[in-house]
Amino acid sequence: MPPHLGKTLFLVGLGLMLLGALLWLGGGNLLGWFGRLPGDIRVERPGFRFYAPIVSMVVVSLVLSALLWLGRKLGG
Repeated sequence: MPPHLGKTLFLVGLGLMLLGALLWLGGGNLLGWFGRLPGDIRVERPGFRFYAPIVSMVVVSLVLSALLWLGRKLGG
């Protein structure tokens, strides 16, 4: 196991905790766009709701991929 894996996991966990606290304590409007982009499927009927945020998940995937690529380029 690489020696820096523990530190990396700790920092990722800390970052997720901070992001979660920010969203929980009032920053929920930051994700108001999630599920409302063109291409996201929303069906709401009495007694039934269905959400399929397809385009939103593609955007999240692209952002995470770009961040990981940038981290690899800057990290070594």
